[in-house]
Amino acid sequence: MMYLCANIIKTMATNKTYQLHLKGFVGGYDFDADYVDYILSKNSDKEVNVLIDSLGGKSNTALSIFSAFKRHGNVNVHFVGMNASAATIASLGAKRISIDQSAMYLVHKCSIAFFEWGHLNADDLQQLIANIEQQKKDLDKLDANIAQMYATRCKKNSAELLELMKTGGWLTAQEALAWGFVDELTEYEEENAPKMTETLAAAMASAGIPIPNIPNETPETSAMTKFLNTLTSFFKSNKEHIETINPPKNMKKIFKNICAILSCDDLEVNEGSIQLKDEQADAIETAINADKESIKSLTDEKNTLAAENATLKAEIEELKKKPADTTAQVVNDKHEKNEPDALADFLDTTKEAKSLYDLIP
Repeated sequence: MMYLCANIIKTMATNKTYQLHLKGFVGGYDFDADYVDYILSKNSDKEVNVLIDSLGGKSNTALSIFSAFKRHGNVNVHFVGMNASAATIASLGAKRISIDQSAMYLVHKCSIAFFEWGHLNADDLQQLIANIEQQKKDLDKLDANIAQMYATRCKKNSAELLELMKTGGWLTAQEALAWGFVDELTEYEEENAPKMTETLAAAMASAGIPIPNIPNETPETSAMTKFLNTLTSFFKSNKEHIETINPPKNMKKIFKNICAILSCDDLEVNEGSIQLKDEQADAIETAINADKESIKSLTDEKNTLAAENATLKAEIEELKKKPADTTAQVVNDKHEKNEPDALADFLDTTKEAKSLYDLIP
C-alpha cells in the first residue's frame, strides 16, 4: 500500500485556479448550497476546481452540495487543512478528490443539539422519551444513508463505513487514501500545514469533534495574525476568479426587522461587517426598548385578565354548589286580558240595553 501511495503522490501546480473556495461552516454565513449552485451555473460547461477547508456544518446543506457536484458532472475537489463531517459528505459528489499530505480527514455519526430543562411530570417524561426515540430513528436512517454514500465512493461495504463513523477518529491523508475517500495525495508547502490553536480546539470540542494530534501554533504566531494572513492569501488567490464573475465589492443584505426600523431597503455588508450611524443605532435601541415596554404592558394585561377569569370561575363554582330557589307561584305566560270572556260580554250587553230602556219616556 505504501508503494502505491508513493507512486500516486503528485505536486499541485502553483498556478492552480479554484473556481470555488469552501472554507468555514457548511450551511452558514461562510457558504451555502445557493452559493455553490451560483458558481457552478457560471461554469456549467467547464471543469470546476473546488478547494475545501472545513470542519463541517449542516448535513442537509452537505447533501445539497453533493447533489450539485453530481449534476454538474465535472467537479474536482482538493482538501487542505482539517476537514470533517459535512465537508466530507459534500465532496462525495465530485468526479475526483485529492488531499494534501498534511491534511486531516474525519467521518463520524450524525448528531443533533439536545437540551431539556424544567420540571416534567410522568406524562411529560413519556412524551420526551417518545420524541427522543423518534430522533434516534431519524439519526439512524441518516447515518445509514451517509454510510452508503461513503461506501459507494470507497467501494467497500456500508457496514465497514458505519463502524468507522461510530469510531469517529481523525484519519491522516494517507489513511483517507487507503480507505478510498480520496483519489490522490499532493505535496504541500510547510507553512500551509494545519496547526492547532486554542480557539480552534475550543470550537472543535464544543461541536463534539475529536481534536487531532497535530502541532500547536507557535506562540509568536497569534490566531489573529494567522487569520489575517489567511484572508490575504484567500483574496490574492481569488483575484482572477473575482474578476471573472465580477461580484459587487460590497454586498447588500436585507434584514427585514432592522430595515423596517431604519426605514431602509437594505444594509451594506463590507467584508462581513455592517457599519451603523449613531442615529441608526439609537433608532434600533429605541425600538427594542419600545418592544420591551409593549411586551411588559401586554404581560401585565394578560395577568390581570387571567386573575379576573380565575375569580369568575370561582364564583361560578360557588353558585353551582347552592340549592335552586323554590316557589309556589304559578306563572301563566298567556295574556289573560286579551282572552275572550262570554259571561262578561253578556253582562255588558245587558247593562247597555237597560240603560237604553231607561231613556224611554
